[in-house]
Amino acid sequence: MAELSGKYLVGVYDDDDTVLHAVPKLRKAGVKIKEVYSPFPIHGLDEALGHPRTRIGIAAFMFGVTGCCVALTLMIWTMGIDWPMIVGGKDPISIPNYIPITFELTVLFTAFGMVTTFFISNGLGPGTHFHPRFDVRSTDNKFVMAIDLGRNSMSEDEISRALKDSGAEEVNIKQF
Repeated sequence: MAELSGKYLVGVYDDDDTVLHAVPKLRKAGVKIKEVYSPFPIHGLDEALGHPRTRIGIAAFMFGVTGCCVALTLMIWTMGIDWPMIVGGKDPISIPNYIPITFELTVLFTAFGMVTTFFISNGLGPGTHFHPRFDVRSTDNKFVMAIDLGRNSMSEDEISRALKDSGAEEVNIKQF
């Protein structure tokens, strides 16, 4: 995640429906929105901002399959091939006995893999910084829309007017 630098126009909204309906209006007017900050998730905001559908479910499935394969391979090799042990007269390679450990390793690989995928896909990790807060109230009860003025061809006044027309109760300029 890149550091923020430059001049931003920040629109503060009071209602989640207002900001949700403002995003398509502003995008249709040609405004390129950097991000919308909200105190809680807003259903449909990702689609309104034009974010593609996430493929994180595919990654979860692949981590689970990897965990299952590692567990079965490890147990079949150690208990059945490398050092066969006959426990209670059972066959050394007895798949039903391996199910609990296979399940646990599948869940473990999926959990660790998803945490790692989340951090990598969001650009988080050692040495990275979060976005500075545009408005402290965005974590309490307000919705903040950040617009990078360097990425937009429209003037600051036009974007400010468009924000006010879309329902923003206040518009501020922030320099980072």
